[in-house]
Amino acid sequence: MVLDELASRIGGGAFKSHKTHAQVVEGRLRPGGPRLVLGKPLTFMNLSGGPVSAMAKFYGVQPDHVIAVHDEIDIPFNTVKLKIGGGEGGHNGLRDISKALGTKDYYRIRVGVGRPPGRMDTADYVLKDFGAAEKKDLPFLIDDAADAIELLIEEGLLAAQQKFHSSN
Repeated sequence: MVLDELASRIGGGAFKSHKTHAQVVEGRLRPGGPRLVLGKPLTFMNLSGGPVSAMAKFYGVQPDHVIAVHDEIDIPFNTVKLKIGGGEGGHNGLRDISKALGTKDYYRIRVGVGRPPGRMDTADYVLKDFGAAEKKDLPFLIDDAADAIELLIEEGLLAAQQKFHSSN
């Protein structure tokens, strides 16, 4: 959802299938601005490393310029956090990306979905549809995550962290 929003902002059109086992769209944040390649792996989330690595190689993007956008149960719903490197926190998709890129040093846009209630299985929780209250706030969360990506690219990690970590 975040990449769909960002794709609409950069005027790249619709995502198209790519030989890297991903759907890809290209565009610029602004005229003359940095070129972005947005990719959605077509694999299961746990196997997203292959497509991410293949896209990085195909487009000549170094791992320290890769930005992974992912759900994060360890931060509350409606919260966006940014970091580079570090652990995967049990997120198998991130673990696979780190393995495929050969490094953990890539950016992560962590979109908070909160913890599962009670004893609900984490996988079931992150795969279920959002509740009514969450759906009401979801457009704002998606906008914030897309804004965080833009700020990260334009002004760097520190500026993006200062804005999004202090407001949440």
